[in-house]
Amino acid sequence: MTPATIAVYLAVGPIDLRGAFDRLAAITRQVLCLDPASGALFLFLNRKRNRLKALWWDRNGYTILYRRLSKGSFSLPPFTEADGKCIELSAQDFAQLLAGLPVDELANRRRIVH
Repeated sequence: MTPATIAVYLAVGPIDLRGAFDRLAAITRQVLCLDPASGALFLFLNRKRNRLKALWWDRNGYTILYRRLSKGSFSLPPFTEADGKCIELSAQDFAQLLAGLPVDELANRRRIVH
């Protein structure tokens, strides 16, 4: 479980997850227009939404968390193109997303518009 003080951003578009640290950091900078070394947690899903990679900077280097569901897909909160390229999630939303549970009923999400 992540501390409530860490910002969590979910990229709403599918990402090719074959990339590692540098590619995910570049996507964070160029596509999401956010700083990958900010200490926030950045989440990326593949097209099928059955795999998730999380990128996090911790003082002296990046950490990647990789999660693959054996059945089903990650449930995304509802969004539209007007919401931008990423959505900020609460720590509770992130925990539910990581567990493969639906997050569409939660009301504590903030939208980031870029």
